[in-house]
Amino acid sequence: MIHATGLAAPYQTAFGNGTDEAVADVPSAKGGAGRGFGPHELLEAALATCLCMTARMYATEHRLPLAGVRCEVRADRSVPGVVTLRYSMAFDGPLTDEQSARLREAAGRCPVARTLTGELAVAPHPAVEDPT
Repeated sequence: MIHATGLAAPYQTAFGNGTDEAVADVPSAKGGAGRGFGPHELLEAALATCLCMTARMYATEHRLPLAGVRCEVRADRSVPGVVTLRYSMAFDGPLTDEQSARLREAAGRCPVARTLTGELAVAPHPAVEDPT
């Protein structure tokens, strides 16, 4: 679970998971201080990190010589009303073309990609009444 709290600076928001913490903000052109990741950047980061982690896990499980992985994600809004998260991946190490293809296929099925491409709803959590 992620907890978020608005900070004193306009739009700056601290968020964390109980162990780690970071700050989100919007660019100064939109009234923020530009000191933190924007909310859409965090969505792109969630996909990029999951793609990299999944590739590494697959390589470890299948003993592939993956030395490093890089991923870029950007939100493409070129079609009105549609957002496509486009990504590219690059692998380091003495991989064959077939091994690289297997890594790309496995990474494309990462948990965040499956979440984003499955049926997804956003809803408020039901209020929990104070028992006192």
